[in-house]
Amino acid sequence: MELSVLGSGSAMPVPDRVQSGYLLEDSNGGTDRTLLVDCGSGVLHRLADTDPGYEGVSTVLLTHHHLDHVAALLPLIKARWLAGEGHLEIVGPTGTKALVDGLLEVHDYLDGRIDLALREVPAGRPFTAGGFDVVGRETRHSRRCLAYRFSPPSREVDPAEGPLTLSGDSEAFAGLARFADGSDVLVHDCSFPDGTDVSNHPTPTSLGESLADVDVGTLLLSHLYPHTGGREAEMEASVREAGFDGDVRTASDGLTVRIP
Repeated sequence: MELSVLGSGSAMPVPDRVQSGYLLEDSNGGTDRTLLVDCGSGVLHRLADTDPGYEGVSTVLLTHHHLDHVAALLPLIKARWLAGEGHLEIVGPTGTKALVDGLLEVHDYLDGRIDLALREVPAGRPFTAGGFDVVGRETRHSRRCLAYRFSPPSREVDPAEGPLTLSGDSEAFAGLARFADGSDVLVHDCSFPDGTDVSNHPTPTSLGESLADVDVGTLLLSHLYPHTGGREAEMEASVREAGFDGDVRTASDGLTVRIP
């Protein structure tokens, strides 16, 4: 399984980070699987520069419905229509159908251009998306948001024990840390450096404290606001000093990670 960071940024644009978006790929067993997780502004351009491209991604999984996670949904629908791709599935938490229906009311000329399937998933119940086994968990954010744990399809692996966890947007807390326990890779919101007065997102110290007692191989800090610019090494050190003993890296657009 391979994770590509398409967008590691936030709602405040910077030149080298677009908004949230991650591409999962797996070709185990001779079957190619692709899944796009979140689709913020700029993600479609990053996706066009991957091997699957937007033509090869037929499922989008949303963590939540804030604009910096969904802004490129309609551009994706239009791009697939113009490219002759006839189908797209959009999966997400409760309210996903209402979100997409509302977007199509504004841009009604796109309604019906492709076969659009909408699916809402509850927390705690395993499901499949884009050929991957997934289970979600509620996070602590300003609106309903799900973190997700992923594994390639396998009768031997419980989705709750999959090798990859994506936090979505969330404060750091023990329940989310336990959800990620045992992951080879955890991509976690770390929007602001220490010393920032913030809610609904963690700082490096609060994140490191929450992960002090769990086993995670590599932690990728993502969803980075402009305030973090130039302070990446400091943030990584703060996570370690707060108690996390795994590998800590700052995500960047274009980063690809192979997950065992």
